[in-house]
Amino acid sequence: MTSISPLNSVHLVGNHGNFKNKNSDEIINIKELKNFKIFQIVKFKKNKKNINDYKLSGLDFPDKLRVSENNDVRILWIGPNNWLALSATISLSEEIAKNLSNDEFAITDLSHSKAIIELSGKNVKEVLKKGCPINFNDINKNEVVNSIFNGIAVTIDFINDQPNKIRVMCLRSFGESLYHSVTDASLEFGYKAI
Repeated sequence: MTSISPLNSVHLVGNHGNFKNKNSDEIINIKELKNFKIFQIVKFKKNKKNINDYKLSGLDFPDKLRVSENNDVRILWIGPNNWLALSATISLSEEIAKNLSNDEFAITDLSHSKAIIELSGKNVKEVLKKGCPINFNDINKNEVVNSIFNGIAVTIDFINDQPNKIRVMCLRSFGESLYHSVTDASLEFGYKAI
């Protein structure tokens, strides 16, 4: 079975907007992340064990809008006893089965239900400020927030701050709308779709 990416028909590779006469570090890079394995992991209320007793791919489960990461996996805290685990490099389902019990956690494969847009460049936070009520000046590397962007529910994952690299995730059905909103907000700075 062939997987069709959520942004297959709208992500047009090339330069767009106000990109002329600008250095490459001034232009925003936008790309769709494909073929990621994404699992939502929710600790059951009946599970009285401390979350610190569990690890996934050698990582602790973070709390309070933080992210745990290594070269293979990112674990995002998205609410009390609720995480997203993402990977493009390992079999995440096998890793989860090895470390977490179905009696203690609700585990849902969301791999085909999410659209992920990665933005990088020095003006990324300015783009996101145009459609999101979050104070981006107070958010740093390996933090995550759940919010809205132009009315679309999103999870925003701050990958790096030197240079800025941010992933914005939404439900697949809103992927094209989110992409249009993000690219429209990027036209002022110029962007390169890669």
